[in-house]
Amino acid sequence: MVTLPPVVTPPVTEAVRGRMERSEWSELPKFATDDPSEALNAFVQGCAVLTSKPEWQGVCAHAAALTKLQAKTSTLSQAAEVRQFFIEAFEPFRVINADETDTGLVTGYYEPLLRGSRTPSAEFRYPLYGPPQDLITVDLAEVYPDLKNRRLRGRLVGNKLVPYLERSDIDGDSATPPLRGLEIAWVNNAIESFFLQIQGSGQIQLPDGSRMRVGYADQNGHPFKSLGGLLIRRGEIKPERASMQGIKEWARRNPAKVQQFMNGNPSYIFFKELPADLTGPIGTLGVPMTAERSIAVDPRVIPLGVPVYLSTTFPNTRNELNRLMVAQDTGGAINGAVRADFFWGFGDAAGSQAGKMKQQGRMWVLLPRGYDPNAATASIMPPQAPVQAPPQAR
Repeated sequence: MVTLPPVVTPPVTEAVRGRMERSEWSELPKFATDDPSEALNAFVQGCAVLTSKPEWQGVCAHAAALTKLQAKTSTLSQAAEVRQFFIEAFEPFRVINADETDTGLVTGYYEPLLRGSRTPSAEFRYPLYGPPQDLITVDLAEVYPDLKNRRLRGRLVGNKLVPYLERSDIDGDSATPPLRGLEIAWVNNAIESFFLQIQGSGQIQLPDGSRMRVGYADQNGHPFKSLGGLLIRRGEIKPERASMQGIKEWARRNPAKVQQFMNGNPSYIFFKELPADLTGPIGTLGVPMTAERSIAVDPRVIPLGVPVYLSTTFPNTRNELNRLMVAQDTGGAINGAVRADFFWGFGDAAGSQAGKMKQQGRMWVLLPRGYDPNAATASIMPPQAPVQAPPQAR
């Protein structure tokens, strides 16, 4: 008999996290000027999951047919035709928070490039681990509905399930690392490895010039704690410098302190190697994400796979960023109704934008015309995706 630790049901239920309210196309800021062609392609990729629900089958078939015609039309007429498709096939629903506000936080993430090797050396000495065999995942949703999309992780000690190893245990100074033998690669920089875990996926430049793509495989079950917040509280960094870029600069100046402060975040990500020919990293929906058209959302409010119109601003500016996106991913800190993580793409330029992004925004979910998400019988959530959620706080 395996003894499970007691579970306390969270006081917040799915019903009060937020809601959707029917809206009008005229309320979507500058929708008429956005070219939604790339969003259409991203949406079609996710239709493989959505079409298990009958309400999505018609719009997905129409969208797939439209993508085949895109190459035969000019850019201008293509954008207009795709925009008209969304207007005719969907209805917009404004996303509203539990406190009845309609604005929320929009952050950014990206796919970084690290330098590493498949074998360790004096230069490449920071391991990326695959999932441990003794990591046990327990899905409690059937017993505790409020814990849907949440899982309990741990390991067996005797017949008792206990929390899994923390970051300090995994990356400690032990002569015999507890996860030795599970390394899938080694990289040359500890703080870059840490931020790879926050992003959930990335690419590694190998010594022979080839690249290795890695993605989220599992997590140790501990909650994410912000490194930036810890640095601020300890007086190591000023709040205005707590961006990804600012934290990396602090790490370069304080190499002896890096591991100590990283250990303040007990959460740890395990990776797996992904096919090198993917067009993008795999999100929670199970399909490759599209740069500047995919977002991470809270799936307890916004179903994965749906188009979402996002109205926000570019990082550190007041310049408007109004764009049709597709909800294809999740994240450990993406909690609440009007809350999104904007996927900027691959590389340093994308990382520069992602690391600075902390904007306010509004969101509208697009649902098949005639469908009422507030009906008692409504069920628009696609089946459980085959890929677990990248769990760090992006």
